[in-house]
Amino acid sequence: MFLMRVPVVRGFWVSLVWAIAVVLPGQRVSAGQDWGRQGMVVSAAAIASETGLAILKQGGNAIDAAVATTFVISVVEPQSAGIGGGGFLLLRLGKTGEIKTLDFRERAPIAATPTMYLDKTGKVRPKSSTDGYLAVAVPGTVAGLAEVHRRYGTLPWKTVVNPAMQLAKRGFLVSPGLAAAIARQQTLQQNPAARQIFTRNGKPLAIGDRLLQTDLARTLDTLARDPNSFYTGSIGQTIAQDMQTQGGLITRQALQQYRPIWRDPICGQFRAYRVCSMPPPSSGGVHLLQMLNMLGDTDLKAWGWHHPDALHLLIEVMRLAYRDRAEYLGDSDFVKVPVAALTHPAYAAQRRREIDMQRARPSNQVKLMDRATLEQFHRVQESNDTSHLSVVDRDGNAVSLTFTVNLGFGAGIVTPGTGIVLNNEMDDFVTAPGVPNAFGLVGREANAIAPRKTPLSSMTPTIVTAGDQLRLVIGAPGGSTIITTVLQVILNALVYEMELEKAIAATRLHHQWVPDVVMIEANGFDPLTVAELQRRGHTLRERSGWGNAMGISRSPTGLLQGAADPRGEGSAAGF
Repeated sequence: MFLMRVPVVRGFWVSLVWAIAVVLPGQRVSAGQDWGRQGMVVSAAAIASETGLAILKQGGNAIDAAVATTFVISVVEPQSAGIGGGGFLLLRLGKTGEIKTLDFRERAPIAATPTMYLDKTGKVRPKSSTDGYLAVAVPGTVAGLAEVHRRYGTLPWKTVVNPAMQLAKRGFLVSPGLAAAIARQQTLQQNPAARQIFTRNGKPLAIGDRLLQTDLARTLDTLARDPNSFYTGSIGQTIAQDMQTQGGLITRQALQQYRPIWRDPICGQFRAYRVCSMPPPSSGGVHLLQMLNMLGDTDLKAWGWHHPDALHLLIEVMRLAYRDRAEYLGDSDFVKVPVAALTHPAYAAQRRREIDMQRARPSNQVKLMDRATLEQFHRVQESNDTSHLSVVDRDGNAVSLTFTVNLGFGAGIVTPGTGIVLNNEMDDFVTAPGVPNAFGLVGREANAIAPRKTPLSSMTPTIVTAGDQLRLVIGAPGGSTIITTVLQVILNALVYEMELEKAIAATRLHHQWVPDVVMIEANGFDPLTVAELQRRGHTLRERSGWGNAMGISRSPTGLLQGAADPRGEGSAAGF
């Protein structure tokens, strides 16, 4: 069915300098999906998607639009992502079909140590890796955006930064999601700079209040003139001084030494499609391909969507992949990650044979493949906050970008005078072997803390092609659930042949090996199906919807469909 976006009355302002139209939140009914042929932007906020669309209409490419959209998200979704965090980007060049990936993830400070969160008895100090200055890793978002724009952008840097600066200066109306996040994060009340921004008369900002971020506007204005000021100039100096005063570990040297890293994508074949995603230090690409390989050519469609057999297989595949994640995955610049082995179809086939289709296997009985066998596969072939956005332009360039400050409002602190909400990504390291992080994930030595090391991530920005044609651009937030969310959207769209809007909206489940519990969306599964899964030995736990997937699909005729997850406040904008 072909759906057109219905025009509605909306307010906008136009920058006299750069002539970019920006819609203020609360003045437009957001569209969860849209259609177009010239370009498409999908993000977690209508204002951000509309900004990206304006950039495309002005003649910018997908990279320009993605950078502008990312900066606006940093203003309107400070609880999820921002310039005080980091992320990953996947880029497909329309002319050549080449896929490139950029790692602008946060890095451990130079003074970080494996035992920095342990007390004298060797126990983890509560909240030490999540709250406050010691939880902050060196941010990478600004460096990453500047690097990808320097190499592939077409519009002036100032042009793509300016909409976010103006929005921070003029303010916007607080959305329900942002209001709820402010109310939840008590740490904000303990930080004077954060309290000044996100509270009024001592009370958290509520729905419909105007959020002004004048300090952040000045920061963005400075960055529009020189992005390096975040690392080598006045902004970096302010961050380092505040860190020194408050007991944080980030120094001017750590900021000056930060560099985003171009890496080779992880790509694999799933039926008629080529699936490309992020390599380590993200675990997303490795385990997305691993799970797709284990599913292989199984006729899931013949079983039927959410048939007990299909769901049981999916759960067991997740269980195996996350067991491998806990053992092997980390920053490949510091540890040897057996990527080729874990993503090899033969390895997946051997793992698949371990699955009993009639009974769930307790997670404590899931064994690792012995190292010698694993090496054989390696020799065969070398190779809940957070925000995601997807962009496609008229030339077929595509960007899939996921970035974050980790937990809601990161470490709960703002650098005074800058408006920058700082991340708490140090929690994504293993603070102690076997001790779960905030998302319940456990790890081993591969993800231990080390100076300048990147913490392991689940972010899974992904691009799917069919032959030489773009097919799907997808990604999602959600911590440990990101990989399984992207997996299920891909299956829904490519195997079950759902329209993208339905593929993203469909109910989900999740298993991550430990804890040995299958998380299912409340009221999303047939009671008889639930009973059958329980009969097979699965422990199920209902929770409200998770993830906020943003995707773009392209039909063989070139029609673009953008779809934002109905679980969030996102929007698609195309033309």
